[in-house]
Amino acid sequence: MRHTVIWRRIDKPGHEYSRLVESATGARMTGIALVSQENVPSYIGYEVECDVMWHTLRCSVKASVGEQHTDLDIRRQGKRWTINGREAPEVSGADDVDLAFSPSTNLLPIRRLALKVGDRAVVQAAWVRFPEFTLELLEQTYTRLDDNTYRYESGNGAFRRDLKVDESGLVLDYPGLWSAESHTVDKSK
Repeated sequence: MRHTVIWRRIDKPGHEYSRLVESATGARMTGIALVSQENVPSYIGYEVECDVMWHTLRCSVKASVGEQHTDLDIRRQGKRWTINGREAPEVSGADDVDLAFSPSTNLLPIRRLALKVGDRAVVQAAWVRFPEFTLELLEQTYTRLDDNTYRYESGNGAFRRDLKVDESGLVLDYPGLWSAESHTVDKSK
């Protein structure tokens, strides 16, 4: 199954194209975000690979924020994370990668947790900050409010948004930050 979405950034100029391909061996999400960071044109390309249970295996990020270029290779093996080949103990035990510049990675815990309406779960994310492109541990809470709405919280509830998602868990509306402009699902093989 393939999902394709274009999001529009709400709080600043920007767009993102993302494609998710699900297969019998896992899932791969690729995307390109074009945003204005404090009036500096920024390009961010990414790829996230997951196993069949939606556990993050690998994430690569290639970015240009003005003249600053960044290449990240983030990998997860069990509870152990590395960034560009170096141990990343600050995110040890994290469940998912979370890209601060994109709504795409909210899909990962939504799919992995498979919450029923009314259920709530706390997860730890290896959060890729933007525009710093550093990695830090971020505790997140997901509560399924109805079939197509999840309450996302971080910072001990200081940040909260009710995310509207499609039937696969892909975010269509991230209030105040991102809104899907077009979205397709191709179920053919």
